[in-house]
Amino acid sequence: MNATDDDSPIDMPGRDELAAELSNTAFAFRGYNVTNLGRSSELLAHKMYGPILEEYLIRGAKLCSEVKRRPVDLIARVREQRDTSLATYDEAIALVVSVEMAQIEMLKRVHGIFLSDASFVFGFSLGEIAALVAANVIELEAALRIPLMMSDDAAELAGDVTLGVLFSRKGELSRKDVHRLCQEINLAGQGVIGVSAYLAPNSMLLIGQGDTLDRFKKEMKSLTDERLFLRRNEHRWPPLHTPIVWQRNINNRSQHLMHTMPGGLQAPHPPVFSLVTGTIGYHESNTREIIGRWVDEPQHLWEAVDHTLAKGIETVIHVGPQPNIIPATFGRLAANVANQKKDSRGMRALSTIANRPWLGALLPKRASLLRAPDVRQLNLEDWLLEQTVRPSEATNRESVES
Repeated sequence: MNATDDDSPIDMPGRDELAAELSNTAFAFRGYNVTNLGRSSELLAHKMYGPILEEYLIRGAKLCSEVKRRPVDLIARVREQRDTSLATYDEAIALVVSVEMAQIEMLKRVHGIFLSDASFVFGFSLGEIAALVAANVIELEAALRIPLMMSDDAAELAGDVTLGVLFSRKGELSRKDVHRLCQEINLAGQGVIGVSAYLAPNSMLLIGQGDTLDRFKKEMKSLTDERLFLRRNEHRWPPLHTPIVWQRNINNRSQHLMHTMPGGLQAPHPPVFSLVTGTIGYHESNTREIIGRWVDEPQHLWEAVDHTLAKGIETVIHVGPQPNIIPATFGRLAANVANQKKDSRGMRALSTIANRPWLGALLPKRASLLRAPDVRQLNLEDWLLEQTVRPSEATNRESVES
């Protein structure tokens, strides 16, 4: 998914330009989605990229096979373009993170571009785990083992839950009030509902069991005088980042297993912006603490977007197969700001502000938001396949430095 909703061509920088801009670049890692293949089959068939992707798919499949005690062949899945589903949620976990690590390795081995030179990295949901691997905090196998061990329970919980997008076209949403309404619904003892992600000041993702989303919709008019909207998603989603996971003790079991998880005792390089805390918060000894909270606390995606703009980032590189929610979030903000800036005077500007008062209220305090339309959004798999690469051009700084 591109950063905008139209079909405008994406500005594709060359290798030298991209390498030169890394200090003003952030890498964003995607999480689980209903589609998880993207253009991976094209990368697998590529003369230079294919062996690298094979290497990581073998690692991911080997671990998945070990944990789930059944044969797993991610290379065949990618080559045959057989996408994953909730029934193969475990393979989806291994596939997404393995492909992300392979793409970062392709940048390094083939193009001499190193993630460690970036300003910072972040990831949505499973993408934060991938970001920690990419930033050399945890090894791939250690990072994937615990999510794979919890995958069956997470997938089973998805059978009775519905995801919805709560949003206002005008005012901001009070996180405190939304959380309180969720708690009031949960008190009835007829299912649990919770916020899974903060997408923007005017939008959130909710996940609820049974008819809890319906009950929330009936009561949400109490949150504000503005009209609110709640759109259901037709797909089923593991209810991570909500208290629903408490029902299988996924949070406690994960934290217990982290006592013996290798690694996690060094600061990430480059820094990792956590969507758990909404800050650059990882250091040498708190990885387990933050990832322990990752399981059942909402994702602070808006804080990551805000930090990206405030930091002066010029390019966001989206890692993984067919990145979705992060580029879409940047794209919506860019479109809203562009419309707001289109005419700074007169009735047209007043009309625009009236339609998006949440944005108008933020702009004086967050002038950095005005940069949103100018930040380049780059899907890494598209960039890799756009390059013309000859074997003689492949570089490896690590071997040179050693």
